[in-house]
Amino acid sequence: MRKSVWQKGCALATLIWIAGIAWGSLSPAAELPQHLPWDKFNHFVAYAGLAAGLRLTGCRWATAWMAAVAFSIAIEYLQLWAPGRHGGDWNDILANALGAACGCGLGQLILWLNIRFATGERHR
Repeated sequence: MRKSVWQKGCALATLIWIAGIAWGSLSPAAELPQHLPWDKFNHFVAYAGLAAGLRLTGCRWATAWMAAVAFSIAIEYLQLWAPGRHGGDWNDILANALGAACGCGLGQLILWLNIRFATGERHR
């Protein structure tokens, strides 16, 4: 199936988002701000954005969620080799998975609104 310009733009934004997650997650601890507030909230938001982006590129709900969670698990275990980082934290993975689920819902809402406004249903 051909991707629309909207989906291609979402795909590019999602790739940039993925790069941001990877950079923030795999950088040595000494290079990051030492006191980031609400660690689990940061995880939640990062993976909500990832899953929403995947959903907006045309991925099915389950595929977007599974891809975000698989990426989350991979990143958590790659952190084991990042200097000063502690990886493999199942609480982080849980926050990521919950964020991804909410992101899928947000992505679906945006798709629904986009279709609704594109078809003129807003005047009903």
